[in-house]
Amino acid sequence: MTDALTITRTFAAPRELVYAAWTRPEYFSVWFGTEAVDVPLDTLSLDVRAGGAWTAVMHLPDGDTIHWTGEYTEVDPPARLAFTMNDDPSAPADPAPVTVVFREAGGGTEMTLAQPRGGFTDEQLEQTKAGYNGFFDAMDKLLAAHG
Repeated sequence: MTDALTITRTFAAPRELVYAAWTRPEYFSVWFGTEAVDVPLDTLSLDVRAGGAWTAVMHLPDGDTIHWTGEYTEVDPPARLAFTMNDDPSAPADPAPVTVVFREAGGGTEMTLAQPRGGFTDEQLEQTKAGYNGFFDAMDKLLAAHG
């Protein structure tokens, strides 16, 4: 069992652009949830400041929706972003934030995401990792189009 989920990806894009993919609604709505999931801009709110809230509604291919909520706990552009996230608005969010660190690397950006384990089983952690990798594949395409 691991204590956290950590994913590191390198993008052929400047650090400022990779950071913007997380903080600009018009970018976030494209990659969050992969290309198969719709996150309409009018359902997305990103108040990117320490203590600011974020919300998003994912429309899944099967017709279900997921209502995401969270709060930014650390905002240090373009180096670091930390936030809570919850897909069940009736339950309290895990107080330990997800952190994303952006480092310049070989003309591009190395991005490392770390998410607390919370109550996830090993299988749920692997599913979450696969989900994030799908998100980041979509982010890679977005960054290539804007880089």
